[in-house]
Amino acid sequence: MIALLGGTFDPVHNAHLAMAQAALAHLDADEIRFMPTGTTKYRNPALASAKDRFAMLELALAGQARYRIDARELAPGASGYTVDTLRSLRAEIGDIPLCFLMGTDQYAKLGSWHRPEEVRRLAQIAVFLRPGFPPPDPNVRVIPMEPMPVSASDIRARAKRGEDLSALVPPAVANYVRMHRLYS
Repeated sequence: MIALLGGTFDPVHNAHLAMAQAALAHLDADEIRFMPTGTTKYRNPALASAKDRFAMLELALAGQARYRIDARELAPGASGYTVDTLRSLRAEIGDIPLCFLMGTDQYAKLGSWHRPEEVRRLAQIAVFLRPGFPPPDPNVRVIPMEPMPVSASDIRARAKRGEDLSALVPPAVANYVRMHRLYS
C-alpha cells in the first residue's frame, strides 16, 4: 500500500513527520508519499516557492527509506484537484492499494471537493482526529495519534520574528528557512 500525505508543506514540520510515522505504524503501508500542493483554486497560495518547499521536504525526509516526495502537483498545468492527482497516480501504479491521509478537519469538507466520490473510489481514506471535529463514518480508518500543537502559520510567524524553529521543524529545515530568509 502507498499512503499519500498531501499539503502545502509551507514549511514541512514535526507534526507532518509524526503523522507519517503514525500512518506507517497503523497501516499496512510500504511507503508514505508526501505530495506538496501546487497552485490551487481553493486556498491561498503557499508563501515559499515550490522549489523551496520541495527542498525542505528533501531535507526533512533524508535517510527515511519509506518516505518519498511526489511532486506531480507542482508540475506546470497540474489542476490542483486531488481526484486528478489520484487518477494520474492510479494510472502509474496500477492496482497497488492507495490510502489518502487527512485530518478530520479536511474530511469534514470532503463532500465539497471536486468529485469526492471518485476520490473515495480511487483511494481508501484514513484520518487523524482533530479537536473540534467529529469522527468520520465507520468506513473510514482512524489513525491514532496525539494531536500536536504545531502549525505552519505559527512557524512562519516565528520565522518572520527571527525566532528559533528547532523545536517545530527538523534541524535541516530550520537551517534552510534561516539561510534562505524564508517567511521574513
